[in-house]
Amino acid sequence: MNIPDHIVSTMELRHNNGERGSRKFIAYQGVVYDVTDCPKWRPDMHEQLHFPGQDLTGELPDAPHHEEVFQRACVKIVGRLAS
Repeated sequence: MNIPDHIVSTMELRHNNGERGSRKFIAYQGVVYDVTDCPKWRPDMHEQLHFPGQDLTGELPDAPHHEEVFQRACVKIVGRLAS
């Protein structure tokens, strides 16, 4: 996986929640992804469970899918989440 050098602050992650025309970012295991163009993220909430602008690392174990969702063509890697 090729991760850009961009460091995404928690504030930047929260602001990219799809509101007011912003992109939709999520984080997983320290990597930030742009899911704006993914059909399942077109509504403001994914599967009536998850909002963009959050770190979803703790949520994936309960999901009906695995990490392969981050390899879909609609998912773009933004950078690393600031620690």
